Amino acid sequence: MDMNSKKTSSSVASQASRALRSSSTSKIQRQLAGSALSQAKSGHQTGKKMEGVASAALNSPKYSSTTKTLAGSVLSQSNKNR
Repeated sequence: MDMNSKKTSSSVASQASRALRSSSTSKIQRQLAGSALSQAKSGHQTGKKMEGVASAALNSPKYSSTTKTLAGSVLSQSNKNR
């Protein structure tokens, strides 16, 4: 399996942290924020389920720019072979 060595940037990690602390954050944004933060300082890759969630968020016009930023970060850290 080819490992993806990308990590969440500090600016995206800050957005993710703010999203998790806000009471108005949607469920999908919380999922993406948690995934992005878990990859900020580790070598973890995005799992198959989160790839689907992130892809759906990017392809939908109903999500905010913050949600799409988090989704893009999460997808960029997915397994290269999937």
